[in-house]
Order: sequence, then structure tokens, then C-alpha cells
Amino acid sequence: MGILAELEADMAELSTPTRVYVAVGRFNEPEPDLPELAGQIHALLSAIAVDDAWQRFLPGYTPPSVPEICASLEAVETHAAASFLAQVAAVDLVWPSHRHLPVETAGHAAARVVSLLGPAATWWTNHDAGCGAVNGLTPLFDSLLAGTDGVHFVLALQMADD
Repeated sequence: MGILAELEADMAELSTPTRVYVAVGRFNEPEPDLPELAGQIHALLSAIAVDDAWQRFLPGYTPPSVPEICASLEAVETHAAASFLAQVAAVDLVWPSHRHLPVETAGHAAARVVSLLGPAATWWTNHDAGCGAVNGLTPLFDSLLAGTDGVHFVLALQMADD
């Protein structure tokens, strides 16, 4: 099984219908950077905006532009990426005692994803670690973690309407 297929399988484990959306792929650009990753985030947000489960909560919503997405992202250290990814997949944004997935399941899948992308991967979130604020990508509660090894990318976005 190739790296893309493994990433797809592991990220699918982290997905929860109508709550945790994931995307996995391979860049087409020769030297992708943050704008190309932000373009993939934009595509995921566009898909969520037309999802029947979210249309009533996002009337008239248009995802931020690629430059706006870039401006909302903060770097995450690689050593913190697996636990952050597991948290995005497992722990509800509004009700932290509620779990979308068992923490152990999410932790194992997240560790495999981070391992597959390798130690040189870059990771990004819409959380400002310095002050604890979230640079929302939607008018609702959302939490994003995006990673890339320069060839492949993974995205996990949790949405909450409460």
C-alpha cells in the first residue's frame, strides 16, 4: 500500500459524519507551500458549505479566500501534531467531556498519520497557541489541523453548531 492510500485509510478513521471532516491528497504543484495547502483548506470548507447537515447553520456562507486562510493559520510543532490531530478528531469543541471517537483509537490513527508524513512535515492550525484564541474559518465553532510533507497533505476540521 502506498503512502497516499495509508494516509487516506488513517484519516478516514479520524472522520466523524457531520462533525469531523477530513481531506487527503497529493499536490499537483511542483513545490507546494502554504498557499497551496490553504487552497485545499478552502476546497474542504467549500464542500462543508454545501453539505446538507450544515447549510441551515451557514446560510450565505462563503469560505475565506486563500490569503485570508493563510493569515489565520499558526504553525504547530511536529512533536505536538499527533496529539492535536487526535484531539480535533475525538474531543467535542463545545462539550469537551463528549467524545466523537475513543481517544485511544484517535491517538493511534493520528500517530500513524504524523509518522507517514515524517519529521520534516509542516503542521498548521487555526488556533493561536499564545493566547488560546481560535481564528475561525466559519461563523461557527471550528478547529483545524493541516499537515504536509511537501508532496501529500492531510486536513482535519471539526465543526460544532452549539
